[in-house]
Amino acid sequence: MSAFAHLPLGRPIPDTPHAVSCSLPTMRAVHGYERKDPAIIQQLATGYPRFVVHPFAQRLTQHFKQAPELSGRTLWLTSSSRMASALVTHLARATSAPGLTAQPSLFHSAGIHGVSHPNSPELAALAKGFLQNLGGFLSAREAEDRLLKLDLITAPWAEESFPGDAAAEVRRHLRRALPTAGDDDLILANCGMNAIWSTFHAVAELQAARGRTVWLQLGWLYLDTIAILKKYTATASDYVYIRDVFDLDALHRIFAAHGARIAGVITEVPTNPLIQTPDLPALADLCRRHGARLLVDPSIASVYNVDVLPYADVVVTSLTKYTASEGDLVAGLCAVNPAGPDAATLRTRIAATVEPLYARDLARLAAQIGRTESVLAQIHTGTAQVAQFLSSHPAVKEVFWALHPAATANYRRLARGPGTTGGMITFTLRKIGSLETIYDRLRLPKGPSFGMKTTLICPFMYLAHYDLVTNPAGLAELAASRLDPDLLRLCVGTEPPEEIIAALAEALG
Repeated sequence: MSAFAHLPLGRPIPDTPHAVSCSLPTMRAVHGYERKDPAIIQQLATGYPRFVVHPFAQRLTQHFKQAPELSGRTLWLTSSSRMASALVTHLARATSAPGLTAQPSLFHSAGIHGVSHPNSPELAALAKGFLQNLGGFLSAREAEDRLLKLDLITAPWAEESFPGDAAAEVRRHLRRALPTAGDDDLILANCGMNAIWSTFHAVAELQAARGRTVWLQLGWLYLDTIAILKKYTATASDYVYIRDVFDLDALHRIFAAHGARIAGVITEVPTNPLIQTPDLPALADLCRRHGARLLVDPSIASVYNVDVLPYADVVVTSLTKYTASEGDLVAGLCAVNPAGPDAATLRTRIAATVEPLYARDLARLAAQIGRTESVLAQIHTGTAQVAQFLSSHPAVKEVFWALHPAATANYRRLARGPGTTGGMITFTLRKIGSLETIYDRLRLPKGPSFGMKTTLICPFMYLAHYDLVTNPAGLAELAASRLDPDLLRLCVGTEPPEEIIAALAEALG
C-alpha cells in the first residue's frame, strides 16, 4: 500500500492539534489561502504558527473579548509582556501620521499578555506583520494551558514530554552539533524568527554605536528575514541586497567602498529556496578583516549537517526543522561563537532580548531532539535518490539541492559528512502553465514548513511571496534574482524513498 494518499483541505500535518503545517492540496486552495477567501480559510484546522493564530489562542482571545472594555477592539495575545509593550510602541509609531490613530492598549488577564486596538484592517495588518516578523504570538501550548485553567477545555493534548531539566537536555544534544559552544552560548528562542530578530537587534545596536549601520543580505533569503532587514535598518540605503551568493568580487568591492560602515552580513547556508551555499570561509574572513559581524542561518540543512559556527559570529536557526521532527512545535536557537570578538556582549544582549520557549514547548522539544540524527540519516538516504530521479525526469527543468553542481564545493567544505545534505530539494518545470496540473494531482502532503518526518511539498513562491508572483513588477523582481514563480519546494521525509518517487512520477507524468 502506498505511504501517501490525498489529504483533504485544512487537515493538520501531522494530524495533531499542535501541527505546524496544514494541507493545501490544490492551487485553488493556495490562492484562496493567500487571498483570505472565507471558503478556504474556514476549512483550515490550523496553520504555520507565525502566520495563522492557533485555534487555542483564537478561543482564548474570544473568551477575553467578552469583557466590555474590549468591545469594538481587536485583541492580539503575545508571547510576553515585553513583546506586548514592543507592539504598542510599534503601532503608535507606525500610525503617527495624520488620519490614522492607533490607540493601542496593553492587555493582561489570567497570566496572559497582549495588545488591543480599535477594529481596523490597517491596524490589524500592522500588528500581525509585527508579531509574524519578530515571532511574538502566544504559544499554542500556553494558550491550551490557560484554557484548561479557565475550565474551557477538559484536558490538554496527550503527548510525550521530557520529565527532567528540558533546557539542559536540549543543550546537551545541541553540543553534539556545536561542540565549541558552552551552555551560555546556546540561547533558545520561541521560534527561529525570534532568534534572527533578537540577534539582528543586538548586533545592530552594538554596531550602530561604532558608526556602523549598513547591513548586507547575501542571496535571496526567507521572507521574514528580508522583512526585518528592510524594516529595521536605520535608513533605506542601509539595506543592501546582493543577489549572487557566489559573487565574491562584488562583496570585495562593497567592503572596499563601505567597510567602515558595514554592521553585518546575513546569509543562509544553504539559501531558501535556491539551496545555494556561499564560500563561507572567504565571507567570514572578509567580515572579520573589516569589523562586520556575520549572522548565518543553516535552517535549510540543520546545524547537525553543516559546521558553520567557526565562521559565524552568531548562528541563528530554526529548531522547528529537523530537531522537532514530529512537526508539532516551533523553536529557535541563537548560538554565539565564543571565539568571536563581541561574544560576551552579544550573549548578554541576545539573552535579554529573546523570547524564551514556553515550558511545555521546551519539554516537547527535549523529548524529540535525541532522535534528530537517526531521523536525518533516513532523510539523507531518500533525498539523494529523489534528487537523482528529479534530475533525470524530462518534465523537470532544474533541480536545486545541497549538492547542486554550482554549490557542491562550497557545501562540502562545511558538511559534516559526504551525505549530510538535509532534506530540501527545489525544482522547476519545463512546461509553462503545468504547475496547477502537476501540483493538484500530487499525492504527497502539501503544505508549508519542512524538516519533519513527513515529506512536504509546496509552491513556495506563492506561499512566501504571493504579492510578487501576482503582479508584473514582482515577477520582474523575482526574475532578476533568477527565481521561477512556479518553483516547487520539496522536503524529503522518512517515508520509503521509492514511495516518494512513485508519487512524483505519477504527478509529473
